[in-house]
Amino acid sequence: MAEQGSSSRIRATGRRRRHPGKSRRALTVAAWSAAGLVMVGGCGLGYVYFTLNGNIESVDINAQLRDDDRPQNVDNGSLDILVLGSDTRAGANGEYGRDEGAARSDTAMILHVYEGHKKAAVVSVPRDTIVERPDCTDRTGKAAPGQRKAMFNTAYEVGGPACAVKTVETMSGIRMDHYIEVDFTGFKKLIDELGGVEITTTEPIKDSSSHLDLAAGPHTLTGEQALGLVRTRKGVGDGSDLGRIQLQQAFMKAFIEQAKSVGVFTSPKKLWDLADTATRAIKPDSELDSVKELADFAGGLKQLGANDVDMITLPVRYDPADLNRVIPLQAQSRQVWAALKADRPIPASATKDTAKGQADGVVK
Repeated sequence: MAEQGSSSRIRATGRRRRHPGKSRRALTVAAWSAAGLVMVGGCGLGYVYFTLNGNIESVDINAQLRDDDRPQNVDNGSLDILVLGSDTRAGANGEYGRDEGAARSDTAMILHVYEGHKKAAVVSVPRDTIVERPDCTDRTGKAAPGQRKAMFNTAYEVGGPACAVKTVETMSGIRMDHYIEVDFTGFKKLIDELGGVEITTTEPIKDSSSHLDLAAGPHTLTGEQALGLVRTRKGVGDGSDLGRIQLQQAFMKAFIEQAKSVGVFTSPKKLWDLADTATRAIKPDSELDSVKELADFAGGLKQLGANDVDMITLPVRYDPADLNRVIPLQAQSRQVWAALKADRPIPASATKDTAKGQADGVVK
């Protein structure tokens, strides 16, 4: 076995516990946009709901996973969300290459929102992490046997969103409350609708495979450039997935700040355009499959700013048998999962002496 670490919650009934007074990227803007729609009055509101609800394609995670085969639903006011970026080449995504089998999860982030929803932590899981993938059921309902040493991103490939959730829950011991997926095309459109995202690069980044060519200095990234940045591996650092994750995390912080600065609540057209794009860009779980549910969800997260979110990469080491793969560090990973399960900050010792991607500080 490869080394591994050990609001509203989804109850065993599949219903979400709702608190009164209840925003990685597309998750934040989608939620904020939906929240703003609730504030838009007038006779067109019914049409807005009908149209935007029709944009949302959801997946029923609860129906696909046995409740007695999942971690206990800890009711401590926190929230855990698996956010995946899909690398499917289907449809408009075909310009990024041909499919080599089913889509895989190109990006994976576990977002933990602490009780009170004023702080959050993000744990990025490298797609090349060697894990024990559990038995799953594929998209057609057929059995997808587990694998003792599998790359993390194959879980989505063999069993879709439900298998990705089950794999995360198996490795972390934490039950995921929600699931949100974003694909290449949706991500690009969302960034463009937002008006771009401002970043500063401390060195040039050039990677033809991800369509990226940035000089050192300030930039307002278009959707295409932003996608290139979060996908690039060879253009910066040691060329590993760990370096790419460092770029993704830096971009996510810039994205959060940019999203908060857009006047979605003062411009009905901007609000509509963002909400229309966001609801097309994401595939949430069935607990977030309406504008109303996204809005309720958003109300508890819109206080979060970039400085309120602690971002780390799952503690790993390079696999001696294949340096293109990484293996979770058992003791440090257990610290991460134990902290989140107890709704506590992740200790600094959890990320000490772990493999790095050498891209930290390249994007600000």
